[in-house]
Amino acid sequence: MGRPKIKTIDDSAPAVEEKKEQTPQAEIKAEVKEQVKKAQKPGKTKKYRSKKYQEIIKDLDKTKSYPVTEAVDLVKKVSFTKNVGTLEAHINTIQTGIRGLVSLPFATGKKLTILAFGKDAASSGADIVGTEETIEEINKGKVNFDILVTSPDWMPKLAKIARILGPRGLMPNPKNGTITNDLKKAVEGFQSGKTEYKTEPKACVIHIALGKLSQPTEELSANIKILIQTVGKTRVTKVSLSPTMGPSVKVDLSSL
Repeated sequence: MGRPKIKTIDDSAPAVEEKKEQTPQAEIKAEVKEQVKKAQKPGKTKKYRSKKYQEIIKDLDKTKSYPVTEAVDLVKKVSFTKNVGTLEAHINTIQTGIRGLVSLPFATGKKLTILAFGKDAASSGADIVGTEETIEEINKGKVNFDILVTSPDWMPKLAKIARILGPRGLMPNPKNGTITNDLKKAVEGFQSGKTEYKTEPKACVIHIALGKLSQPTEELSANIKILIQTVGKTRVTKVSLSPTMGPSVKVDLSSL
C-alpha cells in the first residue's frame, strides 16, 4: 500500500464568503424593518387621542387654574363615562401622615355599609352587627363593609384580623372616630356624609370622592371648600378635580 495523500490547506489567505444576492422581496422586508426600528426610537413615538376626546377637551386649558365652580363645570363637560361619573379630588399636601374626618354638607351619593362591634351595636343603626362569628368570617377573607366602628372593649378581639383590616384602611382608629363608646352617634355621622381623608402611605397626596357629577355645581363646590378647610389650607399645595373617566382640572386655591 502506498502512503495516503494528505491535502494541504493554505489558511494564510482570507476565505472568500459567497455573497447571496438579495431578492426584491428580501430588500423590501429589510427596508420595512429599518423604518420600524427608526420609528421605535425614544422620542419618536407620538400618542394619538380619539376625535371624541379632542372634542371634549377643546375648552380645557391644562396650564390654567380655574375658580372652583368653573372647575366643577369643566369636570362635568370632560367626563366621558356612559353612566353618571363621580367627582374626585386630588389634593397635594406639604407632608404625609395627614388624616381625619370631614362632614360633607352634601352627601356623596354612595351608600356606605357600616359594621359595628359592641354591646350597643344592635341599636346603633349599623348595617351589620359584629359578633365572634363575624371576626372568623373576616379572618377567612370576607370583607363586605366600608367602615368598621367599635367600642374599645372589642379592640383586643379585632387585633386578630388587623393584618386583613390594616392594608384596606379599615382598622378602627380613635383619630377617625371609629373607636368610640357612642356607636350610634358614630354610625349616624358616617351615614350623614362624614368620611375619612388621608394621605397616601408614601406620597403627599389625598384622593377622595366628593359626590356624583349629577349633583348641582353649588353642592359639589361646597363639599370641596369644606374639605379644604378641614384639612387646613396651609397644608395644601395643589388641588385638582377629575371625573371617574376624563382629564383633571386644576383649581385656583384662592377660590377655596
